Parts: sequence; structure tokens; C-alpha cells
Amino acid sequence: MSTRTVHQRKVAGGFAAAGAALALLVSGCASLTTSGEDAERETHTVEEGFHVGLLLPELQTARYEAFDKPFFEEALAEYCPNCELSYANADQDVDEQQTQAQAMLTEGVDVLVLDAVDSAAAAGTVAEAKSQGVPVVAYDRLAEGGVDMYVSFDNRRVGQVQAEALLEAVEEEGDTGDGSIVMINGSPTDPNAADFKAGAHEILDGQIEIGQEFDTPDWSPDQANAQMEGAITALGVDEIVGVYSANDGMASGIISALRSAGVSVEDLPPVTGQDAELAGIQRIAAGEQYMTVYKAIEPEARIAAAMAVALATGEEPELGEERLVEVEDAAGETVQAVLLDPVAVTVDNIGDTVVSDGIYSIEEICTDDYADTDFCKEAQ
Repeated sequence: MSTRTVHQRKVAGGFAAAGAALALLVSGCASLTTSGEDAERETHTVEEGFHVGLLLPELQTARYEAFDKPFFEEALAEYCPNCELSYANADQDVDEQQTQAQAMLTEGVDVLVLDAVDSAAAAGTVAEAKSQGVPVVAYDRLAEGGVDMYVSFDNRRVGQVQAEALLEAVEEEGDTGDGSIVMINGSPTDPNAADFKAGAHEILDGQIEIGQEFDTPDWSPDQANAQMEGAITALGVDEIVGVYSANDGMASGIISALRSAGVSVEDLPPVTGQDAELAGIQRIAAGEQYMTVYKAIEPEARIAAAMAVALATGEEPELGEERLVEVEDAAGETVQAVLLDPVAVTVDNIGDTVVSDGIYSIEEICTDDYADTDFCKEAQ
């Protein structure tokens, strides 16, 4: 299987000449134009191969380049050895992702796998693909516009898992009625973030006081750091008994703000996370971060590849033990989907999750900076 990369700030040669035929309509958020009814789809075969486009959303979260892309590439090569893969990462830029999608459609991709920067803005990309007879798999985030299939995690359950762990940690410290928590949610343009937030509120509301709450543009650790500094100023650092952080990157900024406010590692309130990034796992080992949510990316990527092959060939996707369910997008359109289960990771089960699954080795976690932690002493 050959792989072609569409660079983050460049498009393939020849795109400019074809731009008039597939022009961008710039109005607020740029969107792709559509023409006429959806085109009839061509059926391909695995033996002959076909062209798949993979569009990932950002670089701030380590998972996309380190895991999602290579796992997807490996699975596609297994399911369709003669397929060609084009890849692009939009680096959190809505217009750039639409340009990358435009370039892939101009190249003649036969199926798109799309993890949207902005799910609403992605509707134009989906509509353009449909007008050319190109099916779309929504990956990790449910893009609008009527995608064909969708694979992700049960995102409301992710928020519930985070909140349950946070509430349990606060209760263990006996602080439930003595202070308040801060909620630092994900990007307002990411529908997954809204689901995480809703799931967390289902657990936390009425159980503990929420002193401050923020939505964080672009999942930015720097923004999360500034938001946490504001919460410390508003509430007082001693009144904060826990922090709901929607992911690990933001948790790093939050912990930095707490440390700058004079909180020792031993006195840090429990801070949640998500994505099981290596730095997050190391912070958990060191007692800085309480937990993260591990979402097994390899099965998600494999299912996305299986869906892409199925849509291109007209066959059933190879889903293993998973099953298709129906979900609704923001416009109320029904989409066939697979929703995987998230897992809470604390210091007590690092070895049984990310280590046993081969995501990280003990050597990768227990570098010199973390070798003296209790976890690393026991693990080595």
C-alpha cells in the first residue's frame, strides 16, 4: 500500500488549476460548494485497490500522529494491500482542513475518513464528497452533513468516567463539602467536548459545588493554564478540592497553574484527564495528575479502516466483537456507528491498561525524571 502525505500548509501540485471547478465559498467559516444531487458511487475491489483519504484535526494532542495515523495505515494495509492512502493533519485550522479535503477530492480519493476540526463547518466537505460519489467515515468526531458511518467512543460515558473518578478522589480526601471544583472543558467547536461535559455534569451536579467552569478554545494547554489561574484568583487556591480537566494536555496547564500558586505535589487536588498521553501517564505515576481516560485507539483506527473498505467495496465492515448502532448527528440524520468503551486509568492500573496493551513500556514511562516514583520503583 502506498502512502501520500498532504502537508499541513501545502496542497498537491495542480490543485490551483482545478480550484475553479471545486471552488471554496468563503462566508464566515469557509465551506465547500456543492452541485446537484449526490453522485452515484463506484464500487471498487480489494484486489484492484482504491484511494483512501485520511484527515486528522490537530497536533496539540499527541495521539493523532503517534497512534491514530500509524494504526489506521497498518489496518488499511492489512484489509486492502493495494490501496493508496493520502494523509493530512489540519493543525486545528478549519479552513486548512477544508483545503486539504478539497485537494484529496481533486486527486480522486474514493473514500474519505474525516476527523473534523469543526464538525459544523465540516458539513461542506461532506456535502462536496457526496456530490462526487465519495463516501465519508466520521472518525472520533461526528461531522455534520450526513456522513455514511462513524466510529468513536461513548463520549458521554467518557465524561461520566472522569467525573466518577474525580468525585471518588474528593470523597476519599473528605473534601466534598469543604470547597469547590473547577471544570475546564474542551473546545466548543468539538461536539465530543459537549458530550464529555454533559456526561460529567450528570455525575457532578448536586454532588459537589462547581466554583468555576470554562470551555477551552482549541483544547489549548495555555488557555487552560490561564483559566486555572483565573479560577485560583476567584476562589482561592485552598478552596479548590478538585479539577475536572477534559484531557491530558489541558491538565498539564492546570497543574502548572496550581504549582505556580504554591501548591506542592503532595497537596495537589485531584485532576482528571483524557487520552492517556505519555506525559499524562507519567504525571499520574508521579502523583501530579489523578487519572486519565484510556481510549484504545488501535481498535478505533482499525474499525475506521474496515468501514472505509466496506463503503468502497459494498461489503460488510469487519468489526470483530463490536456491533453497529444508530446515532443522530446535529441535523437529526441517522448514522450507523460503532461506539467503544472508555477506561479510567489511575496509578493502580497503569500496568493493566496502557502497558499491557503495548501503548507504552515501563522504560518509556519510567525515565530518569520518574524513576524514583513509587510506581516506577515497584514496576522495575
